[in-house]
Amino acid sequence: MAQDPGRTGQPRNRQWLWLLILPWIGVVWVPFYNKIEPTLWGFPFFYWYQLLWVLISAVITALVYTKTKALPSRRAGQGGAR
Repeated sequence: MAQDPGRTGQPRNRQWLWLLILPWIGVVWVPFYNKIEPTLWGFPFFYWYQLLWVLISAVITALVYTKTKALPSRRAGQGGAR
């Protein structure tokens, strides 16, 4: 019988998922970054702040993924196909 790929190991700490709310808060709170100054390489703050959150979100998502993915089961290699 084939194993369900979602249940192959032990689930890890799910509290890391709360980090995913940080990019949402940083981008949804528009009055905070709705300004021109300071500029960075000629780009207004409004644009480079959003671009910075794209990079931060990618790092946070990778971190949360690695911290929450299931650990490999010790018996995953045993049994084999019949």
